[in-house]
Amino acid sequence: MQGIGTILPLILMFVLFYFLLIRPQQKRQKAVKQMQSDLKKGDKIVTIGGLHGFIDSIDDNKAVIKCGDGSRLTYERSAIRDVVESAPEDKLAKKD
Repeated sequence: MQGIGTILPLILMFVLFYFLLIRPQQKRQKAVKQMQSDLKKGDKIVTIGGLHGFIDSIDDNKAVIKCGDGSRLTYERSAIRDVVESAPEDKLAKKD
């Protein structure tokens, strides 16, 4: 009976860590992965370095970002931190 009394706080601590630390981190990673896979041309984005720009072209691993002065920089897709504004849908798709 005393063995359960010493193991119970450890189990409780693990459950607490899971719900407070591990699970939210997994949800964030899943959301970032989904955002990075949904990137498309014309999205206004922010990189992990703080660069703001628009996606000019994108492929499996790289994205070409058009900056304010018209220059184009190539970044890894994983370097994109956030989508500030999604690209508008095509006007042709809305007419159908």
